[in-house]
Amino acid sequence: MPKPTDFNRRQLMIGTAIAGAALPIAACAASESESKPDLSGKSVLITGCSSGFGRLGAIYYASLGAKVFASMRNLPREEAKSLQAIADKDKLELEIIEIDVLSDQQVERGVTKVLEATDNKLDVLINNAGIGITGPVELQDMQATKLAFDTNVFGVQRMLRACLPAMRAAGEGQIFNISSQIGRLVVPGAGHYCATKFALESLSEQLAYEMVPRGIDVTIIEPGGYPTKIWVNRNVYTGDLKKRSDPARVAGYPMLAKGMGVEDGSSRSTDPMDVPREIARLMALPKGTRPLRKEIHPTWRPQEKLNKAAAEAQLTFLGKSPLAPWIKAVHGRD
Repeated sequence: MPKPTDFNRRQLMIGTAIAGAALPIAACAASESESKPDLSGKSVLITGCSSGFGRLGAIYYASLGAKVFASMRNLPREEAKSLQAIADKDKLELEIIEIDVLSDQQVERGVTKVLEATDNKLDVLINNAGIGITGPVELQDMQATKLAFDTNVFGVQRMLRACLPAMRAAGEGQIFNISSQIGRLVVPGAGHYCATKFALESLSEQLAYEMVPRGIDVTIIEPGGYPTKIWVNRNVYTGDLKKRSDPARVAGYPMLAKGMGVEDGSSRSTDPMDVPREIARLMALPKGTRPLRKEIHPTWRPQEKLNKAAAEAQLTFLGKSPLAPWIKAVHGRD
């Protein structure tokens, strides 16, 4: 868990400005360059790279020396062309793979292609693909409910089943599952986004325990609100849901239904690069030292106390059981 002495770069910059200790721009740039982790030799597979954290991360990890497999669905598409153009221009080792996490066949085919290119050794899997569909629970018809769970939970499960055999054979690997602050806390009107992310949190924590003897680390990433394209995509899904909903049901929730399909995330000024930078830092940590959960937001991390309490409860629950070594190994890193 974060300690009072753990300062991120944003906090350091603010503190420096307040103290009036202005460093030369060149010195700051040099310091930032020196702090970047070296990911040379790592193979990284990411889902959902058409935009947001996935796209930013693909470019960033490759710039740090990783061999990146950036996956997205519905190829060919403009997002893939522009991402490849960036990789070619900057001479990054980045390959675009078609994977729709809703498809068993595409997941198996895509992961097989990655393993063939890495001699069956995948170092890092980042389960980033996800969607949001907002609105009251009652308005979530089965079409929306199935799509949300199929993408945010079952899609991750498909990727895990495809990648874990190779990681287990190698005796090492890293898995990052992108959750959310509201994978631990609840916002009324968030549709089934909270429910799917709660499920992802549970799945990930169970996996983390089970992977201790296999030498594979699992980290749950919990970002706060960042201005990525997820808001635009969410509005499409939510707008369609509202249009096909029974007007009588919609009328039952005037306050919550009013905002369905209209929020674009433009009010958020946080830097989405916070997430890839933190993931890269965790990638570079020694095996067996990466935390189970990492809360990411420059100022607003309300789930931290809950995460700490949950870890303590888990240790109380199973700390004296035959599973205790796994539980203690995972929570000893927080």
